[in-house]
Amino acid sequence: MYPWLRRPYTMPATVITGGAGYVGSHTVMALIEQGISNNEIVVIDNLSNAYCEQGDDKPTSLKRIEEMTGRTIRFFNIDLNDEPELCRVFSAFDVQCVIHFAALKAVGESVTKPLEYYEANVAGTISLLGVMRRFGVTKLVYSSSCTVYGEPRKLPIDEGHPTGDGLTSPYGKTKFFCEEIMKDVCISDKSWKIISLRYFNPVGAHSSGRIGEDPSGIPNNLMPYIAQVAVGRLSEVLVFGNDYNTPDGTGVRDYIHVEDLADGHVKAIRLFDQPGFSGFHAVNLGTGTGYSVLQMIAAFESASGRPIPHRIVARRAGDIAENYADVSLSHRLLGWRAVRTLEDMCRDTWRWQKQNPEGFKTTHKTKKN
Repeated sequence: MYPWLRRPYTMPATVITGGAGYVGSHTVMALIEQGISNNEIVVIDNLSNAYCEQGDDKPTSLKRIEEMTGRTIRFFNIDLNDEPELCRVFSAFDVQCVIHFAALKAVGESVTKPLEYYEANVAGTISLLGVMRRFGVTKLVYSSSCTVYGEPRKLPIDEGHPTGDGLTSPYGKTKFFCEEIMKDVCISDKSWKIISLRYFNPVGAHSSGRIGEDPSGIPNNLMPYIAQVAVGRLSEVLVFGNDYNTPDGTGVRDYIHVEDLADGHVKAIRLFDQPGFSGFHAVNLGTGTGYSVLQMIAAFESASGRPIPHRIVARRAGDIAENYADVSLSHRLLGWRAVRTLEDMCRDTWRWQKQNPEGFKTTHKTKKN
C-alpha cells in the first residue's frame, strides 16, 4: 500500500495519531506555521473522524494544509490496534516524538457505545505505547480531557483536583485509564517524558477558513451544531436541560479556540528539550472562563448575523452542570495562555462553516453542463 516504505527514511519524524481530525489537523498546521517541526510530519489516522475524498491518497484536511504551507505530510490510513502496520511506520522513520490524538470523543455516544470507546481509546493507546517502547520512542504529548475530573468538587478546576472519582461517561473513563497507564509507564522507565494536555472544550477554526470541525453525521458537540443550524443544514439547536444550578439554567463550559489549543501542543513539544524534564505531567488547557449554552447561541447569532432557533429538551446522560479551568500551571510550565476571545471563536467557526457549508465534502467537483 505504501511502496516507498521499502526504504527507511533517516530524517527525524514527528508522528501524529489522529492528525487528520479536528484538533489534530490544526496542530499539524501550527507545527508548520511556527517552524517547530523541521522533522518529517507523519500522520496516522483511521479516518473515523476525518473526511477523505474518494480516490484521494490522503484526507482533505491534510491536502489543504499542504496547499497552504507547501509542506508534504506523510499519511497512513492505519488503526492503532493494528500493531504490525504501526511497526512498519516506526521502522521507516527516525521517530523523535508522538502527539496522540486518535480517539473516539463524544461523551453522549460513549454512554451508548462503551465497548467501542474502550477498544479505540484504551486498547489503541496501549498498542501505541507498546510500539513506541519497542522502537525506543519515549516522548509523548497526549490528548486528554477535563472529563477525567468527573463532577467538579471545586471551581475552577486545577490539576490537583482528584481524577477518576465519579466519572460520568465511558469517554471520561477512557481518558482517565490512559493517564493511569502512562503514569505507570513513566514510573517503570525514567526515560519516558509524557505531557497529558487536559482539554476543556475546543471550538473555532483556522483563521483561513480552510480547515475546521467537520463531524460525521449529526454533531455531538455544541458549536458545530450551532454552526450547522446557522448555515441551514440543521433546523434547530437542542439545549439539553435548563434546570442546572447555573446563572441561566443551562450547562456552563470553558470553551477554547482550537488555534490556542494547537499552540499549547507546540509549547508542550518544546518542553521536552528542557534539561531535567522527565516523567508524567498533566496540564489543563482552557481559558479559565465559563460560558453557558444560551450565551454561546447568542454570541454565534451576533457573529453570523443569523437567528439560531433552539429548543429546551431533557438533560443528556453523562453531562454535568458546570466546569472551567484553573490554567495557572499552563502559564508557569508551558509559558502558554489562551489569547483568542469568544468573539474570535464564533467568527472563525462561522467563516469556516459559511465557506464550507457541507464541510470538507465541498471539495467534490461538479460536472459542467
